[in-house]
Amino acid sequence: MDVPLWLALIAVGWLGVKLIRPPWWLVLVLLLGGYLLADSLLTPVIDTAIK
Repeated sequence: MDVPLWLALIAVGWLGVKLIRPPWWLVLVLLLGGYLLADSLLTPVIDTAIK
């Protein structure tokens, strides 16, 4: 199943905020960092680690 990256980020962010209640700045930094990392040179490494 292919899930768009933006949808996965929204879902993970929403669940993280509801369950852990971190500060909003931390949520934004983690989501933005994850999005930027997904489009970086490390994408093949991340893909092999996930699959």
